[in-house]
Amino acid sequence: MDLFAKPKKMHKSQIQYLQANNHRRDFLRTGLFSLAGWPLLINRPLQSLIRQYVPVSDYPFQLGIASGDPASDGFVLWTRLAPKPLEPKGGMPTLNVAVQWMVADDEKMTQVVAKGEVVATPELAHSVHVEVRGLESDRWYFYQFKAANEVSLVGRTRTAPKQDLMKDSFRFAFASCQHYEYGYYTAYEHMAQESLDLVIHLGDYIYEYKGAEDRVRKHIGQELDSVDDYRIRLSQYKLDPALIAVHAAFPWIVTWDDHEFDNNYANAVSEEADVDPVDFLKRRANAYQAYYEHMPLRKRAIPKGPDMRLYRNVSFGRLVEFDVLDTRQYRTDQPCGDRSGVLCADAFDSKATIMGKKQEKWLRRQLKKSDARWNVLAQQVMVAAIDRDPESGEKFSVDQWPGYDVSRKRMMELLAQPYVSNPIVLTGDIHANYVNDLKVNCTKAAEKTVATEFVGTSISSGGDGTLIPDGHEGIMRDNPCLHFHSKERGYVQCEVTPENWETKYQAVPYVSKRGAPLITRATFQVENGRRGARQI
Repeated sequence: MDLFAKPKKMHKSQIQYLQANNHRRDFLRTGLFSLAGWPLLINRPLQSLIRQYVPVSDYPFQLGIASGDPASDGFVLWTRLAPKPLEPKGGMPTLNVAVQWMVADDEKMTQVVAKGEVVATPELAHSVHVEVRGLESDRWYFYQFKAANEVSLVGRTRTAPKQDLMKDSFRFAFASCQHYEYGYYTAYEHMAQESLDLVIHLGDYIYEYKGAEDRVRKHIGQELDSVDDYRIRLSQYKLDPALIAVHAAFPWIVTWDDHEFDNNYANAVSEEADVDPVDFLKRRANAYQAYYEHMPLRKRAIPKGPDMRLYRNVSFGRLVEFDVLDTRQYRTDQPCGDRSGVLCADAFDSKATIMGKKQEKWLRRQLKKSDARWNVLAQQVMVAAIDRDPESGEKFSVDQWPGYDVSRKRMMELLAQPYVSNPIVLTGDIHANYVNDLKVNCTKAAEKTVATEFVGTSISSGGDGTLIPDGHEGIMRDNPCLHFHSKERGYVQCEVTPENWETKYQAVPYVSKRGAPLITRATFQVENGRRGARQI
C-alpha cells in the first residue's frame, strides 16, 4: 500500500480554481500534493499509529488550510478534519486523530525546517491550531498537513520582521462582510492574484440567518443556534474555492463583528426584546466555540463558555503595528432603540462604552509604548460621525461609534496624542467604501484631523453594488471630513512604506454572476507625519 498517495477525493471546483491560478501561485501547483518531506511512519508508539490510521470516508481536508497572527519567529497553522463538512460532526468519528504538520523552505516540501504532530479532538471539531516557533524572521515559508493517510494542500505564509527592523515596504488587503447568499466571492479570486504580505478580515465572516429562496446561493438550515449549526455554516462558507485559495496564499489576521453570532448584539443583549439572557449566552458560547475552531487563532483565544478574548496586537517590526479590536463583546446596549436617526440623550451617556474599560485601557497602553511608524486599529464599525441624511436632518447609526459619543471622544483624544505615530483606522461592517478624516465633529471642516479612517465595502453582502449611491452629492457636501464614498463590492489594498501609506479601493461591479473584472476605483495617500488623506 502506498502510504503517501495524493488525496483521493477533493471538490472538483476547488482543484480547478487552484489550477487556474498557477501563473501567479506556482506553489499551489507544484506543491499541491507534495509528499517528499514526509517521514515514514516507523518507530512510532502504538497509540500514535492507532490514531494515525483512523479511517475516514472521504478526503478530510475539504475545508482547506490557513495561517495567521504572524510573529517574528513563527505563526499559527490551522486546518480542520472534515470529510463530510456539511454534517454535524464533519463525518469524523468520535475519536482523537493524529495530524502531522510540516513547514519547509520550498513549495515542493523537500527542505523541511520544522515538523511535528498534534492531536485533533472531537471537542474542537477535529480542528488543529499549531503555533510554530523558532523560524527565521521576515520571510516566506510553505506548510502542509497529513492525517488519516491523506495530505492537505500546500499553503504559503510568512513570519513578521523582528521588532527593531524598519521594513522598506509592506502590502496587505482587508475585507469584511461575505454574505454567502448574496453573491460569489469574485473579489477573493482577484485578491488571490495580488502580491500581499497579509490579509485582514474585519468581521461578518458568516451570516447567521436561515436559508432564503431566490438568492444567488442558499444557506443550509435555519437561523443558527447550536454549535453544530454554526460549524456547518462556517463549513459551507469555507468550502468556497476562492476563499480556500486566499487562505492558502497569505497569513490572515481575523476579528469578528456581529453576524458571527447574531445581528447587532451588544455584549449579552440581543436586538430582540423577548430573548432569554441565559439562552442567549449559551448561543453565544456555541458561536464563539465554532468561530475559534475555524480560524487560525492562537490557543490563548480558546473560548471559555460565552467569553473569548480576541483583541490583541500583531507587530511587523518598526514599520507597522496592528491593534485588533473587539467592539461587540464588551459594549453596553445600543442607545435610542438601536436605530438610525437623530442621536437621543442616551447616546451621550458617560457610562456607555463600545470597547469596555479593560480593552480601552489595554489599547491606551499599546499605543503609548508603540515605536511603530504606523499604528493601525483593525476594527469593525465606523468611527467617523457621518451624517448620512443631510437633506432632511441628521441620521447616525447608533450601532456604530457615534452611538457611544463619550467613548468616541475618548478615542479621538487618544489618537490625537503626539506619541501615537500616524494613526490609521481600518473598518468594515457597512457594505460601503468611505475615506474619512477623523475629527470630533465631521461636519466642521476647520476642526483638527486626528487620524484617517479607511472603511472597506463588503465582499458580497448586499449583492450587486453601485458606484454612486443615493444622496451621494448631499452626503459629500455636508460631511467635509468625507473624501470618498461608494457602494460597490470588493476589498481594500494598502501599501505601507516608512514615508507613505497608499490605499487602493478595489471594486468588482457585480457579484450576482461570476467573472466580474477588478477595477481600482480610487487611490488615497497618507504622508508620514501628516494626519489626513488625500486622493492621488
